[in-house]
Amino acid sequence: MAIRMNGADSLYSYSKYSSFQRNAIDAAKELIKEAVFDKLDIESFPSSNTFRVTDLGCAMGPNTFLAVQNILEAVEDKYRTQWRNSEVPEFQVFFSDQAGNDFNQLFQSLPPDRNYFAMGVPGSFYSRLFPKAHLHFVYSSFSLQCLSKVPEEVLDRSSPAWNKGRVHYSNSAHQVVEAYSAQYAKDMECFLNARAQEIVGGGLMAFVVPGRPNEIPHAQSYYNMSLDLCGSCLMDMAKKGVIAEDKVDSFNLPIYNASLQEVEAIVKGNGCFSIERMENLPQEKLQPNVFRSTVRAGTEHIIRANFGEEILDEFYDTFCKKYEESTSVFESVKAVSLFVLLKRIGSTDY
Repeated sequence: MAIRMNGADSLYSYSKYSSFQRNAIDAAKELIKEAVFDKLDIESFPSSNTFRVTDLGCAMGPNTFLAVQNILEAVEDKYRTQWRNSEVPEFQVFFSDQAGNDFNQLFQSLPPDRNYFAMGVPGSFYSRLFPKAHLHFVYSSFSLQCLSKVPEEVLDRSSPAWNKGRVHYSNSAHQVVEAYSAQYAKDMECFLNARAQEIVGGGLMAFVVPGRPNEIPHAQSYYNMSLDLCGSCLMDMAKKGVIAEDKVDSFNLPIYNASLQEVEAIVKGNGCFSIERMENLPQEKLQPNVFRSTVRAGTEHIIRANFGEEILDEFYDTFCKKYEESTSVFESVKAVSLFVLLKRIGSTDY
C-alpha cells in the first residue's frame, strides 16, 4: 500500500499539519531562483508561448502553491531581466499525485490571484504521466522517499531479509537494508526514465527529499530514527495484546531516505540528466506535539488500513511520549533534506 496524506476531512489533515515540509520548500527557494536564472536553457526550447511546470506528489496544498509560485516568479524574473525582448509566456501548472489524493481540496484551495492555468494529473510518478517533451520544469518535494512498494523480500518469512518485529530497515539486518536500497534504486530508475521522456532538452528538474548525510549510518538518520519509533510503538501494542504480532511482522513502511551519494550514483547511471547542484539543507526539528500531528497527517492512512481505526489515538500518543523521552538523542543528530537539481541532456528521443 502506498503512502497517502490525510485529506481535508481528517482532524489531522496534511493541509493543517505540514509546516515541517513547508520549511524545506522555504529553504530551497533561493536555490530554485538561482537554478532558473543560471541553468534553465530557454533559448533551446521549442518555440512556444506556454511554459509548463509540474509538482509531482503535490498533496492537497497549501505547500504546493508556494513551491509553484517560487518557480514561476523566478521564470518571470528571468524573462524580464535576461530576455527583455521576449514576451513572458503563459504558465500551465500540472498538480500531480496518486488518484486517491484529495484533489477536491486542492482545487478548492487554489489561490484566486494565481497567474497560471491549473490542471490535475492523477497517477504514479514512477511511470509516464505526460506526453514526450512536454515539460519545462519538474518539481517534487518530500515525495520521492516513498517507494512504489515494500521490497518483497522483507515480507517473505523464508528470506534472510524477512523484517520480523520491525517496520523499517534502519536498525535491521543488512539484508533488509540492501532490499530497501535496491527497491529505491529500481524506483528512481523508473522515475528518471519517465521524466527523461517528458522533459524538453535543457529543461530542469528539482526535488527536495528527507535524507541522511553521506557516511551517516541509516540508524543514525533523524528521519529513520523517527520511523523506528513507529515500529517500537506497534511492538509495544502487540505485547499488550492490542494488535496481533503477526500483523506487525507483515507490515513495513515503504519509505527510503537516501544520501546524496546514493542519488548521485543513480542519476549518473541513468545518463539522461546532468547534475547541476546537490546539497544538504538543514531541517528544523519540531516540538513533540507538533511532530506527532505531522507524522499522523502523513502515516495515519496506512496505519489505519493495516491495524484499524481504534488503535490510532493510542498509537500516536505513544509515539509522542517516546519522542519526548528520546529528545536528547534526537537533538544530537542532524536533520537534513536533500536538494537535487538536474538538467535534461540533449533531445528527448528516448
